[in-house]
Amino acid sequence: MATDDGALPAADVVGLLAEGDRLRCVAALALGAVTVQEVATAAGLDVRRAGRALSRLVDGGLVESDRQGYRLLEEELRASARAAAAASAADEHGEAPPAVARVLRSFVKDGRLTSIPAVRSKRLVLLDWLAQDFEPGRRFPEREVNEILRRRHEDTAYLRRALVDEGFMDRSGGRYWRTGGTVSTS
Repeated sequence: MATDDGALPAADVVGLLAEGDRLRCVAALALGAVTVQEVATAAGLDVRRAGRALSRLVDGGLVESDRQGYRLLEEELRASARAAAAASAADEHGEAPPAVARVLRSFVKDGRLTSIPAVRSKRLVLLDWLAQDFEPGRRFPEREVNEILRRRHEDTAYLRRALVDEGFMDRSGGRYWRTGGTVSTS
């Protein structure tokens, strides 16, 4: 079943193409076959198998048939691919600006840092992301800072130091508070 934008869900397309006879029939249609006989010949199938595969592709919305024969709905296939690509881009960092999301996708998986980048500009993006875990205006004891940071990465000492050194947090008397980074206004 197609979505509002005419795209078939990518999982449906993959399911249709996962069976060999159907995949060969789609290839034959893409190469210009139109009739069941032409599709069968180009796909290396007998007419009965080609007919079953084509029927399933029509039912699935990937192929259309009329008096002139069968046609692969290429635009629907392209729309499905575009929709799948857009959906995969809308990941855990989808709300971030594109440049920030790109860095976060490279270094953050499931809310945890996979590594700490050596490039300072990328490290600053990650430190800003970490700073957002700390409520502005509130002072945190070191123990609580460590607990919050440990949810993101095991090296809490390095992250604490980096947050302070780069101006995202400040500290005095064993207390830390946020002094920089972006702040959500929503």
